[in-house]
Amino acid sequence: MLKRRTLAALALSAAAPLAGLGPAAAQAAQKPLWEVGLGFGVLSFPDYPGSDQQRSYILPTPYFVYRGEIFKAGRNGFQARLFDTERVDSYLSLSASPPVNSTDDYARSGMPDLKPTIQFGPALDVHLWQSAAQRMRLDFRVPLRTVISVAWHPRQVGWLLAPVLNLDMADVAGLNGWNLGAQTGPLFADRSYNQTYYGVAPAYATSTRPAYAASGGYAGSQFTLALSKRFPGFWVGGFARYDNLSGAVFADSPLTRRSQNLSAGIGIAWILGQSSQMVDSHE
Repeated sequence: MLKRRTLAALALSAAAPLAGLGPAAAQAAQKPLWEVGLGFGVLSFPDYPGSDQQRSYILPTPYFVYRGEIFKAGRNGFQARLFDTERVDSYLSLSASPPVNSTDDYARSGMPDLKPTIQFGPALDVHLWQSAAQRMRLDFRVPLRTVISVAWHPRQVGWLLAPVLNLDMADVAGLNGWNLGAQTGPLFADRSYNQTYYGVAPAYATSTRPAYAASGGYAGSQFTLALSKRFPGFWVGGFARYDNLSGAVFADSPLTRRSQNLSAGIGIAWILGQSSQMVDSHE
């Protein structure tokens, strides 16, 4: 059961960055209400931000798009829209993070494993600018998520605040159908979250890993690029993410082995079915 939950968390964490960025189309078009597909992806990422160990996985990559009036799934992840105006949207968003087996991570050897988590909460999306041809769009997004561990006895790990500037570009470099997304911004986490990932309780202190109590505050910054295209029968996408922990409140933790990390992935999914009902969509 734990192995299946771990695989599910890894698959979701792989699909999220691959599908999480992508621009709106130049104008509304008729598209299926829902689309579903399945494929695989190759993903490489550190055990956790600040880890000096990198792992690669080949994982199933689910493809699911839903274009409802209130509930949506697609380029911005899973959303339940709260309100929508010309300049401001508000919605509920969902994300995930994979587990870490401390037996396999030298820095955490002998410490409790890091459980896979789900992250959800409200997000505010402010539309700042759009090009005349509507092929480029700049947004300011502010998601606030609570982090819950996925285990027999789930518990709240903490809170994350991740404001970002998000730039979407359609038909990038004149390539029809190729969409590029870029976003960057700081991360802020409360003390409970930082203590879970970077704190060292006295019981787990060693001669090379002193006890450490993490505080809440600035948790580094991220820069992400994602490129994708929807072909008639399949979808392809890839992403690269750069994490910089310089100046983070836990930068002096013995578990922070690197101040910079790079994650990347590429995936392909074949479209297995779609709705006969068509709706107007800007995606």
